[in-house]
Amino acid sequence: MSESPKNAILQRDNTYAIIPKTGFAGLLNGDSLRKLADVVDKYQIPVIKMTASQRIALVGIKEEDVNKVWADLGMEAAPATGLCVRSVQSCPGNSLCKYGKQDSLGLAQRLDELFSGIALPNKFKMGISGCPLNCCEAWTRDFGAFGKPNGFTVVIGGNAGAAPHIGKVLAEGLSIEEVVSLAGRLISYYKENAKNGERMFKFVERLGIEEIQKVTLA
Repeated sequence: MSESPKNAILQRDNTYAIIPKTGFAGLLNGDSLRKLADVVDKYQIPVIKMTASQRIALVGIKEEDVNKVWADLGMEAAPATGLCVRSVQSCPGNSLCKYGKQDSLGLAQRLDELFSGIALPNKFKMGISGCPLNCCEAWTRDFGAFGKPNGFTVVIGGNAGAAPHIGKVLAEGLSIEEVVSLAGRLISYYKENAKNGERMFKFVERLGIEEIQKVTLA
């Protein structure tokens, strides 16, 4: 049996889906949109889907076209599968939204640039919101942050899977730089101390939020 094309996800009908990295934190521009549209038309790709992680999936690609599609796009693959830092979602934050308290787009871009694709014991998702309304669902992400007037509140260990978990508050009143630094320490600590396959919510349950605070906030 032949191997699946690189950076492609096999579908039910034996076609493939790809998820290109079109930008950071769900942001797009005219050039990337034109490239996507041209490729969709050229290869007659039947489904273009916005994913739950604020990315664009091209679905229904013939096996023999996958590599040609990647070449025409000239984009790298987003880390949409595997045990790694996956998506960094973001709302518009105070750059655009009247409810925004903090710059969620700026924070999400920094996190995406620094940590996207880093190998970990399990998948790791981030949700960054500019205010406590939490449009990007920080409370149900492995790592989440949401803005308040005095800075970002960071929560960890959330999960929206088959057994939902609400995250635990790790720290409050942080600047963008402080959140980025804390994320780096947490990811390193999780990578070094989590069991194979242990999702962040199980890691928090096993060690306790107080112990994680002692290590990452020291």
